[in-house]
Amino acid sequence: MRMVLPLALLLAGCSGQPTITPGKIVSNNPCVDAILAEVADPDQIGAVSAWSHDAASASAPTDWARQFPAIGAEAEAIITARPSLALIGAFGRTDALDKAGVRHMDFGVPASVEESAAQVRSLANRIGRIAQGETLAKAIEAAAMPTQAEQRKSAIIWLSGGFVPGKGTLQDELLSRAGYRNASASYGLKQWDVLPLETLVRNPPDVIFTPLLVEGDDRRALAMRHLVLDRISDRIRVVRFPEKLLNCGGPSIIKAMEVLKS
Repeated sequence: MRMVLPLALLLAGCSGQPTITPGKIVSNNPCVDAILAEVADPDQIGAVSAWSHDAASASAPTDWARQFPAIGAEAEAIITARPSLALIGAFGRTDALDKAGVRHMDFGVPASVEESAAQVRSLANRIGRIAQGETLAKAIEAAAMPTQAEQRKSAIIWLSGGFVPGKGTLQDELLSRAGYRNASASYGLKQWDVLPLETLVRNPPDVIFTPLLVEGDDRRALAMRHLVLDRISDRIRVVRFPEKLLNCGGPSIIKAMEVLKS
C-alpha cells in the first residue's frame, strides 16, 4: 500500500486542528479506521489516521473520519495524544511507544479474507465491541462467498503504474472468489509485478479490472491507458473501479467484491 501524505495533513496539531482528547483510542492506520467506522462507538475515538481525512486515500468514509482529529504516523504524536490504546499500521514505530508505556495493537494488511475477518474480530474484541465486529466479519465473509463458474474466465487487476497482484495476495483471492482465474502467472509475473501496456494489448485476458480516472492521478498516463483499453474493448471486458478499494481488507472487501462480481 503506497501513500503519500499530503503536506496539509502532516501539519496536524497546527492552528485549526482539533485537540485530541486523552484517554481514547487513536489510529494512525487508514485500514483500521475503516473498521472503526463500522464497529466502534464514536465516543471511543480520539483521533484517526491523517490519510482518512483525504478522500483520495481514505478507506473509511471521509465524512465519518473528519469528525475526529487527524494524527500522523510519528510515534511522538501518538505519545503526546496519551491514548488508552493506539492502533498502529505496519509503517508505524512501536519501540518508542513501548518505552513510553503506550498500549498499542499492531496491524498489517491482511493477505486473505480469513485473515481480514479475524482482524476485524480481534480489534472489536479488544475495544469491547464484539457484536459489532461479528456483524462486520460475517458481512465480509458473505460478500466474498465464492462464485461457482463452470468455466473460469481469465482476468487481471491492472493498477496504476501497471502493477498487477499475483498469487498469494488478497486481490488474487478476491478474483478467484469472484469466479475468475488470475492471468498474472500466464505473463510470468511475480506476486506483485509490473505488466507493460504493450504486453497486455498483445495478449489480453478476458477481463481487465483497472482504476477509474480520478482527481490526483497521473491523468495523462492513465488517460492514455484508458484510450488504449477502449480500443480493444470489443475483444475483452474492461471494468473500472476506485483503486483505493484494494488498499485494505476489512469493509473494503465488501465494496471490492461488488465490483469484481458485477
